[in-house]
Amino acid sequence: MEQKRGNLVLFQLGFRPFFLAAGIVSFLFMSIWAALYSFGWAYTFPRMSSIHWHAHEMLFGYGMAVIAGFLLTAVGNWTGQPALKGTGLMLPFSLWVAARMASILDLPFTPWVMLICDMGFWFLVSLAVMKPILRVKQWRQTGIMAKLILLGGANLAFYAGIMGWFADGIRWGLYGGLYLIIGLVLTMGRRVIPFFTEHGVGYPVQLKNWLWLDLSAIVVFLLFFVWELLYPGSKVSAHFALVLFVLHILRVSGWLTNGIWKRPLLWSLFAAYFFMISGFLIHAGSRYFGWNPFLAVHAFAMGGIGVITLSMMARVSLGHTGRSIHEPPPKLTVALTMIVIGVFFRVFFPLAWPQDYRLWIGIAQALWIGAFGVYLILYFPILTRPRIDGLPG
Repeated sequence: MEQKRGNLVLFQLGFRPFFLAAGIVSFLFMSIWAALYSFGWAYTFPRMSSIHWHAHEMLFGYGMAVIAGFLLTAVGNWTGQPALKGTGLMLPFSLWVAARMASILDLPFTPWVMLICDMGFWFLVSLAVMKPILRVKQWRQTGIMAKLILLGGANLAFYAGIMGWFADGIRWGLYGGLYLIIGLVLTMGRRVIPFFTEHGVGYPVQLKNWLWLDLSAIVVFLLFFVWELLYPGSKVSAHFALVLFVLHILRVSGWLTNGIWKRPLLWSLFAAYFFMISGFLIHAGSRYFGWNPFLAVHAFAMGGIGVITLSMMARVSLGHTGRSIHEPPPKLTVALTMIVIGVFFRVFFPLAWPQDYRLWIGIAQALWIGAFGVYLILYFPILTRPRIDGLPG
């Protein structure tokens, strides 16, 4: 019995396979993207450009793997219901892996394999997350369920675009997916960052939150999201982005306390939040002053999603394997520092010195690859071995 449990340890909870695979795909696929963009490697992807492949796989490959791992683990804690594990977890994971493998094979049937596997993965994960929430009537998770459903719609729109069924499907899919993940990150960040801070700095502190600000941020983000999809390039969405920048600056100002800078699993969350806030400002600047709009995209994607997912995977993996979240592996600071510095090279250096744009991107790619290489070295044994306290999970 113990041997059987050991063999299936990778599928004891959702965070284990998905956080490990997310790290592997992030490392490998960014290496491929660096070879394509920075070194001129020529490769043909199935019915999509290399840029669209890169964007899709970072959002719906890497991003959705982290979301799946987090939600499949968290939903059991939220609801008290059994979480998906064992053979039930293997199926959505296998579909996700198949979709990622298919994405780098330029064969006639590849887009169909990607579509079927990706949507099957999304359906099974959504079902596993939503069933226990609905069973216990935990309506406070409605926003998360709605975003999960819409993420499936965004991915479907992308596939409709590359199949030629929907002319604007690629844009709707990629930008819809990006902003939905940002919305999900902001929702979870509002919940966990002040909580982790109050319980992690090592001294009593009561952080400030304002209901009017929370409600305003939700409404304005919804307006920004809808307007940006329906009217791309409009200055109206820039106005909404500027308002969001101000609202979130006010929000995070109520969370700051000196103790966060001594804890890598705290300062990295604040860094990610800062980068997301910067994304709204740079988005507005792209409409007002003609700044490169892809800098805003990468402030959101690399700075917001990349940094916060790496930090959260590191934290969740420690806590759910019986380790102390207050004593992460010392070299984790190296990984977090590398990705944070990488964001400066990908976003802020090109804004200041656009003439060296390709150089900055190449450095940012190398730092991303290095950060996830360190993560994999540190967390492969943590994710593939039983809990150190002997408990299941």
